[in-house]
Amino acid sequence: MLIARPAGCPTPKRPVSPLNIAILAALAAVSTDSVMAQQAPEIQEISVFGQGQTRQVQSLNAEQLTQFPAGTSPLKSIEKLPGVNFQSADPYGAYEWSTRIVVRGFNQNQMGFTLDGVPLGDMSYANHNGLHISRAIMSENMGRVSLSQGAGALATASTSNLGGTLEFTSADPEDSFGITTNATVGSDAARRVFLRLDSGTLATGTRFFLSTATQDADKWKGAGEQNQDYVNLKLVQPLGQATLTAFYSDSDRAENDYQDMSKDMIRRLGRDWDNYYPDYARAIAAARGKFTGAVNSLDDAYWNAAGLRKDDLSYVNLDLPVNDALALNATAYFHDNEGQGLWGTPYVPTPGGAPLTIRTTEYQIDRSGFISELSYEMGAHTLSAGLWLEDNDFEQARRFYGEPSAAFASRDFLKFQRNPLLTQWEYAFNTQTTQLHVKDIWQATDALRLEFGFKSVNVDVKASTLVGDNKTGKIDTDEGFLPQIGFVYDLNADSELFGAASKNVRALIGSATGTSPFSATQAGFNAIKDTIEPETATSFEMGYRFRMNDLEGVVTAYHVSFDDRLLAIQQGSAIIGAFNALANVGSVTSKGIETGIDWQLSEQINWYNSASYNLSTIDDDYLSGTTRVNTSGKTVVDSPEWMFNSELGYDVEQAFAKLHLKFTGEREYTFLNQGSVDSFTVLNLSAGYRFGEMGMLKDLTAQIDIANLLDEEYISTVGSGGFGNSDLAGTAMTLLPGAPRQLFFTLKAGF
Repeated sequence: MLIARPAGCPTPKRPVSPLNIAILAALAAVSTDSVMAQQAPEIQEISVFGQGQTRQVQSLNAEQLTQFPAGTSPLKSIEKLPGVNFQSADPYGAYEWSTRIVVRGFNQNQMGFTLDGVPLGDMSYANHNGLHISRAIMSENMGRVSLSQGAGALATASTSNLGGTLEFTSADPEDSFGITTNATVGSDAARRVFLRLDSGTLATGTRFFLSTATQDADKWKGAGEQNQDYVNLKLVQPLGQATLTAFYSDSDRAENDYQDMSKDMIRRLGRDWDNYYPDYARAIAAARGKFTGAVNSLDDAYWNAAGLRKDDLSYVNLDLPVNDALALNATAYFHDNEGQGLWGTPYVPTPGGAPLTIRTTEYQIDRSGFISELSYEMGAHTLSAGLWLEDNDFEQARRFYGEPSAAFASRDFLKFQRNPLLTQWEYAFNTQTTQLHVKDIWQATDALRLEFGFKSVNVDVKASTLVGDNKTGKIDTDEGFLPQIGFVYDLNADSELFGAASKNVRALIGSATGTSPFSATQAGFNAIKDTIEPETATSFEMGYRFRMNDLEGVVTAYHVSFDDRLLAIQQGSAIIGAFNALANVGSVTSKGIETGIDWQLSEQINWYNSASYNLSTIDDDYLSGTTRVNTSGKTVVDSPEWMFNSELGYDVEQAFAKLHLKFTGEREYTFLNQGSVDSFTVLNLSAGYRFGEMGMLKDLTAQIDIANLLDEEYISTVGSGGFGNSDLAGTAMTLLPGAPRQLFFTLKAGF
């Protein structure tokens, strides 16, 4: 069967749904005889600045991605692209609680993410409809990363891409048999080992790779570890002109958290302050109100905290050229996830035991989907139509686990907790997604290409209560016409003008937390269910690209109207016990300019620069109960006006080096702009030497990476604990300092 699960992929947790049956039928209906008579299509390279695209698009290829320390998140690799504000409290960019990406005023929960076209959801920590890219694939198996800062392509399988799309593409198996490996050691006991086996092209034309990796590192401050184990498998099978591709990823991630901090905590306790672990006695004393040192609050530190995630992701794709004019591409995918977010809370004691418990938020995802696109070339027109279906079952719970003794801790925060004392609440959400799109690419003249089309989005969410306060109901997002138009005009062989306009929607989500209608009480949900509107964005951009012998660049200007912004606010007067519920609080306007230059100064030296100016301002005040909150004219949180990157690379036959500088401007972290963090500049260095063949080793390479070379002290993540209206006292625990200077050494080789 074409979509049978790969070995090791768990079986579904529920009976086969009608969607799964439809997937089976759709792929099984393809005639094997007709497929075998055709040849596999070629894959074209994409330029760094998206030459020929109607939208602002930049890409990094596999060679550029390998220039980062092994295990670095693909998200961190794009921080040098124009307009990208990426932050993380760890040097890899993989620590999920701290990971933030903001583009043109939109945060990652308002962007779209896909791997080989498969949706990764909105990449939220609450994990309700997907998974983080750092869990979906190893960095060594990444082939390309493409960013659309404005509108993503119509075919993008996402219902959250208001502010652009990140498309990750896995590398294909190699044509020749081989084994590749790398090993990394570094600061804070960092260690990582990667191994990949490529089959080469077998007699049947089959190619596959199987790879595994394990990564462990201590936190750079406090105590605890951040660990991950992976397995990736990819198989490519030519069937005549068609290509069948299968992919499977297994990820097991466990990481101790850093303590969220405030400006006041940093002043009193220092930026290196963290949770109490492994000092259980001090945590117990603090839980009883006996503070030591400069600690003066239960919230200055907790006993411990962690995030656990286990994921299985698989897909099967068929790329079928039916004839010279007609082509079909179809993908079936499956994703299972189990997750827990843990912290040792002093606010709930263990009966008869310690004056604290372990509080968890728990997640289970079981989703499957089908994506297809049919394209037809007709003279100067290329017509395409596509369908995306997804069935997502998501369960979320809040539980407490006991610590029976105040003398010693009995629970390991890096293990999934079992046998709870209490389940405070548990809810089940089913989300059915249907997205259709139609597009025409018209080569109007030799110089002018036009693209126009639209997509329709329907997302139905049903919630049911398993434990706790009632949160039962239904809500839907139904946008029948979301248009997108664009053009590319060739001024000459080396330069072009481009422009695009689009409208997108972020569907209302099924979750008990976050910006979800179900995060309110039942009364709150009932009050808003018939009036709440999903967030939408209308984007306009226009730019100029050029290519010369040694120079490539882009300049883009944009204007974005973001409407029906969602915020959880108080409904009515607090004195009568009014509840909090999600509400539409007006619009945001973003405008700016992005530039990028890639200059090959000589055969050995390359100089890359990007700069961006973005002004994202809130257009409206809103009411919290009966109080007016004067947010009109305020700058959007975590959205710096100015950013600049400069990267100087040197590469000869054997030696290579790269020096990367990033400047990030001042950022607000309150809606009233009464709390901000300073601008900062970070310098990173990478250098290596290719030894070539040494005995049985091929392509032996040694590489040194130094992150934050000048040991800059700065605030990386803002909003880790959410965003409030004001922080004049500096007590909002929502900041995470960036990592200090870190050193890594890697050896890479093939066999």
